[in-house]
Amino acid sequence: MQLEVKYRGKIATTEDVEYITQLIKDNPKDGRFRLSKKICVAWGWRQANGVLRDMVCRGFLLELERHGYIKLPPMKQTPPNPFVNRLKPTNISIDTTSVFAKVSEIQPLIINQVRRTTSEKIFNGLMSEHHYLGYSQPVGEHLKYIVYSKDRPIACFAFSSAPRHIGSRDKFIGWPPSVRIKNLHLIAYNTRFLILPWIHIPHLASHLLGRIIKVLREDWNRVYNHPIHLLETFVDTEKFKGTCYKAANWQYVGKTTGRGKNDQTNKPNRSIKAVWVYPLSKHFRDKLQYVPA
Repeated sequence: MQLEVKYRGKIATTEDVEYITQLIKDNPKDGRFRLSKKICVAWGWRQANGVLRDMVCRGFLLELERHGYIKLPPMKQTPPNPFVNRLKPTNISIDTTSVFAKVSEIQPLIINQVRRTTSEKIFNGLMSEHHYLGYSQPVGEHLKYIVYSKDRPIACFAFSSAPRHIGSRDKFIGWPPSVRIKNLHLIAYNTRFLILPWIHIPHLASHLLGRIIKVLREDWNRVYNHPIHLLETFVDTEKFKGTCYKAANWQYVGKTTGRGKNDQTNKPNRSIKAVWVYPLSKHFRDKLQYVPA
């Protein structure tokens, strides 16, 4: 029987509670870390690249405890939370000389994936200093890119895991909630796109959007061991028109509700965003809706 606990797409059942309760009883010396690892192995909770989803599992266990369904062992230690203690990205000192040119005049362009490299601090600093939304650390699957021209950074991209529910996007795909939960990882969300403010090159934005697609597909499959079949992004309609996405053949599919993922009021509490998507194959809907038997 399903319970009222739902966490990251996982709906708790009485069978889950019975299994966890027995596991705790059978392993009285295990702390929360070891218990979550054992549950992940038993339930097959792994990312596509094989890594155990133990952080998600621990969050699920905490939700069950908050609702009174289980009693976890006392915490043995409080590990540092990198998101709470994360330092603000430092300003980056680079050449800010204005560039007025044509796209053809700044070739070749080099697109480097910089997550977990020495250049990641450059990406973080540029986003923090020059993007109107600033920098925020992505969670879940994500990749970061810096575009270089003649060794000078000129633009940055960030892609991450897709939001769980976007009405216009889900209607465009045509998938039911049960399939969306299983296949959401097959969509990548363009969370940030920055062309540095001293770069003045007509049509550069749409050119880069076209260039990033092949690089992103290959990198995502290599890093996370699964493909992506659709890209999406949200454009603040109070600030932008989404012209570069349209020029790069992205499709406008509707608007967000402006309520956010944790809304309890059913009323807009933030700016409305235009939803743009880019299918990565002709049969993307079939691939997004496919669930192995």
